[in-house]
Amino acid sequence: MDSLRSGWLGTGPKVQKFEDLFRARIGSAYAVAVNSCTAALHLSLVVAGIGPGDEVITTDMTFVSTANAIIHCGAHPVLVDCDRQTGLISPQAIEDAVTARTRAIIPVHLYGRPCAMDDIMDIANRHDCVVIEDAAHAFPGVYRKRNIGTIGHFTCFSFYVTKNITTGEGGMVTTQDGQLAEKIRIYSMHGLNRDAWRRYSDEPGEHYVAEVPGFKYNMTDLQAALGIHQLGKLDRMRERRTEIWRRYADSFADLPVGLPPAEEADTVHARHLYTLLIDECQCGIGRDQFAKKLFELKIGSGIHFTGIHLQPYYQRRFGYRADDFPNSTWISKRTVSLPFSASLTDADVDDVIAAIKYIVA
Repeated sequence: MDSLRSGWLGTGPKVQKFEDLFRARIGSAYAVAVNSCTAALHLSLVVAGIGPGDEVITTDMTFVSTANAIIHCGAHPVLVDCDRQTGLISPQAIEDAVTARTRAIIPVHLYGRPCAMDDIMDIANRHDCVVIEDAAHAFPGVYRKRNIGTIGHFTCFSFYVTKNITTGEGGMVTTQDGQLAEKIRIYSMHGLNRDAWRRYSDEPGEHYVAEVPGFKYNMTDLQAALGIHQLGKLDRMRERRTEIWRRYADSFADLPVGLPPAEEADTVHARHLYTLLIDECQCGIGRDQFAKKLFELKIGSGIHFTGIHLQPYYQRRFGYRADDFPNSTWISKRTVSLPFSASLTDADVDDVIAAIKYIVA
C-alpha cells in the first residue's frame, strides 16, 4: 500500500532496499533483482559471454527453464544424469561431459538440497568454466558453512508463488563481481545505462543511453515490497517448514515409500519441496494412481520433476530417449511432491498424513 500511495510502482527504491536486504542475508557482494529466476539464468549466461557454439552442462532432473535459458542464449544444453538417491547432478557425470566447447556449468540445488559445490567448482576451475547455480529451490540453504549464493560465479534465486519467500513473480542474481552485477542490471532494463528511478531522480540534463540490446527483466517496487516483508518472516517460516518436514518424516518412516535422504554434513537443506518416491513394486500402487487417490481425498500433489530428456521438444530437437538418463527416468516415474508450506495448519498436515497412510499402509 505504501508503494501504491507513493505513486512509484516500477523499479525504484523498494527494489533497491530488497536487493540490499537480500544481499546482507546471503552475504554476497552484489544482488540484482529481476522478474524471474529464468531471467536470472538467462542474464547470467549472457553477461558471461555464453552464445552460439558453446556448450553448457546441466542436470536432466530439473524444471525446463534451466535448459530453456541455455537455448535462449544460443548455446547447446548438455544434459547429464543425476544421483538416484538425492536427485542432484553428479559431479562425475559433469567431468565426463566436459569438452573443448564447454563454457559453463549449471548445477541445480533440487528440492533445496545443496549440490556438491566443492567438486563442481574444482571441475569448473580446471576447465575454465563459469558456474551458474540454479538456486530456485535453495533459499536459504547452506553448503559446508557457506550460504548458497556466495559460492559460484552467479547464483539465481526464484520468488515464484510456491517458493520459500515470494514476490508473486520475481528472481535475484547474486555475484561477487561488481562489473558483472552492473552488466546484469543494464541488460535487465532494455540495456539502458540508468533505470527510470535514477533517470527521474537525478539532475535534469542527465540522459540515458542504450549500451546493449537488453531485455525487459526488471523487478517492480510492488513486487519488492512483498519481498521485503517476506524476508522479515523468513526465520519463522523456515522453522515451520522444518516442523512439518519432521512430522512427515516420522509419520512415513514405516511406510513402503521412498523418503528424502538425510542432510549431508555441514549443509542446511532449504526444505523447499517434500517428495516421496512411489514404487509400484513396493507400494502396490503406481505414482500416477497414488496422486489420483490423493486428489480424490482432496489432497493436492505435484510432480517435481519429469526429466528434460522426456519432454517432447527436447526429444524432437536432440533425439533423447527414455533410457539415456536412467536415474532421472527412474525418479521421473516415481516422484510426487506433497503439500508443503509454512501456511499449513496442524490439521492440514494431519489430513495429508492420514490420506497417505490410507492409500499405502
